[in-house]
Amino acid sequence: MIIGVPKEIKEQEQRVALLPSLTNQLTRHGHSVLVERNAGLGSGYPDQDYVKAGAEIVEQAKEVFARADMIVKVKEPLKAEFPLLRRGQILFTYLHLAANKSLTEALLKSGVTGVAYETIQVDHRLPLLEPMSEIAGRMSVVMGANFLAKYNGGSGVLLGGVPGVLPGSVVILGGGTSGVNALRMAKGLGADATILDIDVERLRFLDIAIENLHTLYSNEANLDDLMPDCDLLIGAVLLPGAKAPKLITRAMLQKMKRGSVFV
Repeated sequence: MIIGVPKEIKEQEQRVALLPSLTNQLTRHGHSVLVERNAGLGSGYPDQDYVKAGAEIVEQAKEVFARADMIVKVKEPLKAEFPLLRRGQILFTYLHLAANKSLTEALLKSGVTGVAYETIQVDHRLPLLEPMSEIAGRMSVVMGANFLAKYNGGSGVLLGGVPGVLPGSVVILGGGTSGVNALRMAKGLGADATILDIDVERLRFLDIAIENLHTLYSNEANLDDLMPDCDLLIGAVLLPGAKAPKLITRAMLQKMKRGSVFV
């Protein structure tokens, strides 16, 4: 099989879908790998690493799409890439189609076989989505703490507090992979953390596993009660393969303190 790796064109996307180490494994098993020039540069992998691994460097994405039997990407195709897809080709990437009707229609029109990373399940787990959820959860607290700073327009609350000053209040909606990683970061900073979920067994496990944690069943009334004292609100609810539900209303947000943050 000819496997193509185009350079990501989505704004601020620096990742590459295939590392030189895996490229080496694929070529050793008889596959051909085409890599667009500088596709891995943003992730710290120059073209010579791919050449050493047995890949062929090509100049333009158009050639990668034209020659490859399978396209391996990180993010969903953008409009400029729609015409490059063709019937019988395999597209392996994050797609998140539930939130993107135009992409769904373009894929159907192209006849490409799309395989979405985020929908692949092994033993009721989502092994290709979990690493991204771990990163997102941890980054949510880092970014939230940053935007709480006065110079970013925040309230100036330090999540960990200091002697004589109470820590900031973090509310996390969802006890899955992303929510738990957000929780670990919040607790690591010394914040006062509350996590909500509709799975009582999940809440029971978290209550046992993590000290000084507030757990609460997720419903509109409980969320509404938490808003006035919340400094950092993190939404981390996932419905596999579906669009995330809208659980935070504008009325709830209006109850939050001026300068508080919602991630």
